Amino acid sequence: MLFNSFDFGVFLIIVYLLYWSVGVSRRTAQNVILLIASYVFYGLWDWRFLSLIVASSLIDFSAAKAIFNSNNGHKRKLFLWISILFNLGVLIVFKYYNFFVDSFTELFSLPSSSEGFMIWDVIIPVGLSFYTFQTMSYTIDVYRKRIKATNNLVEFLCFVSFFPQLVAGPIERAGKLLPQFQKVRKFDVQNSKEGLRQILWGLFKKMLVADNVAVVVNAIYASPEDYGSLSLLYASALFFFQIYCDFSGYSDIAIGTAKLFGFRLSKNFNIPYLSRTVSEFWQRWHITLTKWFTDYVYGPLIKNSKRNYLIKTLALFVTMTLIGLWHGANWTFVAFGVFQAVTISIERIPIRYGNRQFSLITYLSKIPLSLTIIYSFTLIMTSCIFFRSDSIGTAIAIIKRILSFIPSENFSFVIGMKILIIPILIITEVSTRFKAYPLEGLEKKIARPLRWLLYYTIIFALIRYAGPKEQFIYFQF
Repeated sequence: MLFNSFDFGVFLIIVYLLYWSVGVSRRTAQNVILLIASYVFYGLWDWRFLSLIVASSLIDFSAAKAIFNSNNGHKRKLFLWISILFNLGVLIVFKYYNFFVDSFTELFSLPSSSEGFMIWDVIIPVGLSFYTFQTMSYTIDVYRKRIKATNNLVEFLCFVSFFPQLVAGPIERAGKLLPQFQKVRKFDVQNSKEGLRQILWGLFKKMLVADNVAVVVNAIYASPEDYGSLSLLYASALFFFQIYCDFSGYSDIAIGTAKLFGFRLSKNFNIPYLSRTVSEFWQRWHITLTKWFTDYVYGPLIKNSKRNYLIKTLALFVTMTLIGLWHGANWTFVAFGVFQAVTISIERIPIRYGNRQFSLITYLSKIPLSLTIIYSFTLIMTSCIFFRSDSIGTAIAIIKRILSFIPSENFSFVIGMKILIIPILIITEVSTRFKAYPLEGLEKKIARPLRWLLYYTIIFALIRYAGPKEQFIYFQF
């Protein structure tokens, strides 16, 4: 059930009416409705994997309680590792098994599955990387004594499976989201209005921008050898906006949907195309994932060596490689992560000049924003070529064709009027960059007739000019 489908609209209306009809004083009943709705929502993707999300929830719920109730250091650590190994084991089996086996057989020239070596063709459960990270962080935070373990199973199951952010985030921490299931939620008309506005803006980015751009990107990347340098460069730039509008559009719909039920989710994007550096880009892009890896991977690796550049660089390479691999079981994603690590480590090289010490980041901060945007966008776009390509060989071939300045006979094909929606998006987001999303708080600035004219214009454009319906890119991760 896609967020941009009619089915989801009907589902959302039914759950919304049931949720608020039980009364704001009946918090447990509201939680039960959300839990059932979340399991129905997830089960409609593939009911077989409901048992997996339930198992993950029960193991982390039990492990965290055992950790919280114990003063024995060895016992606490034992239950922590039970949680971590289970979650990582699920990820490895369902997401990386074929990748590791295929890589192993190729490396040692072993016979492939078609020649008798049996490989289990595993289906990747939707949202697996998101909810396993969410439950794992809960157990770790309880172990670190940052939060208390909950004794309420229903509330915890809701925290893990909350349908607005279940399949593609934001990756929420228990310290923020779990308490919202533990308190009374009162119906707020303004909250619902803001939620609907943010959903509308998310649909705008997904259906009008991402899906239309996907037509051009898919056509060119399907046969890159048929296109020249300018077309490939253009398609690679478009892919950045496709994946941004696709994923940030999902996040806006998720955050807006949560507001309808009285919940506040974390902001996941902050206009990443305005970044001065690649380092800053990762502070603006998929913010909850960056914070997760910073807190649970990068931070522990540099815990006792925060001033050692070499240790920090090695930790950065480990972290960014894992972030790349988190996105998918393919060497292209590993290359994507390594590329990010190389550029960020170069930006952070300490440079001494007299008594002063600075880095490339310090230098770039003093250059006009328009120039630094070109610098960061070029590097991010290049890394996106690896992200989008089917193989590293294909990515390298595309980069070579771009740098070879091959004439683009088919360039007229890739320029369409619908792509002009990107400048409109950029102008709108930049001019409203201090808001959570562009349509926030319209009642205070725009009269009702003009406001409703804007809503109907966007709805008309969604119906008339939406691109072919594409599944959200991050659903596969």
